[in-house]
Amino acid sequence: MQDKKVWSDHKLSAEIARELEELKNEVITWQEIEDDLKGLNELVNISSADNEKDNDEIQFIENQYTELKKQISKIDEELQYSGKHDRKGAILALQSGAGGTDAQDWTEMLLRMYIKYAERQGWDATIIDKTAGSEAGIKNATLEVTGKLVYGKIKNESGVHRLVRLSPFNSDNLRQTSFAMVEIMPIIKDKNIETEINQNELRIDTYRSSGAGGQSVNTTDSAVRITHLPTGLVATCQNERSQMRNKDKAMTILKGRLAKLMEEEQVEKIKELKGKREAVEWGSQIKSYVLHPYKMVKDHRTNEQTTAVDRVLNGEIKLIKN
Repeated sequence: MQDKKVWSDHKLSAEIARELEELKNEVITWQEIEDDLKGLNELVNISSADNEKDNDEIQFIENQYTELKKQISKIDEELQYSGKHDRKGAILALQSGAGGTDAQDWTEMLLRMYIKYAERQGWDATIIDKTAGSEAGIKNATLEVTGKLVYGKIKNESGVHRLVRLSPFNSDNLRQTSFAMVEIMPIIKDKNIETEINQNELRIDTYRSSGAGGQSVNTTDSAVRITHLPTGLVATCQNERSQMRNKDKAMTILKGRLAKLMEEEQVEKIKELKGKREAVEWGSQIKSYVLHPYKMVKDHRTNEQTTAVDRVLNGEIKLIKN
């Protein structure tokens, strides 16, 4: 915060100020717990020395001890998020797969689920790109989520998600299986570059935005699509009115995608990784959501499952661990 360069960049200064506030809160939390433990220890010593036991006092000590255990357990869980990008925000890219209109509707259901989850966590979620389906739902969408430990808490949602239900889109109301891909990437800020990108390896296209509209949004070529030629990775953004802002957002998404690839494998294997992406169809799912003939959400990596499908789809995605 003492660096003059920080204050010449409004976005960077706001980001660092937010990070500083989070770190201060962490320190304060530990200090408060330490003080509470000392106070509780003194109370226990006093109570132990008292020949006449006070049941109300004993109950108070037990309640305080239980509450402190909960607080320590919560922050101990947060300490587990120690990955390179775990403290960063995240970009969620959702893509409909096999299943036609049902798959596009399923993709929109997943988008809503993650937005609800973000709200429950106290995070900020913004849709920065979305393409409507031909009949219903969405073909794809990109969601930007910022807040505390976003990437660390949500990165394991990356993969193919399967839905089994009675289809509302056919006259016979038959059971339908649909698929959607969820890709999770860390947000890499320009001033904290961890992924070097050669500008000569980028193709930047502009096009007219689609969506609800607004002043200048649908009347100019403000939407931006950036293609990283060596890997074929693509990033788009169309929600901003300014072409420059859309370009900045698209670059952030692209950096996140490249950073994730580099985290998973060596840099020289990026092209191989591009070819190994799972097909969004049978046999590749990480999670299944069954609404008929029974109700269940199952994580195929851990075999964790729950019957509370409605709660999961309403944003309680941690009902099953991954």
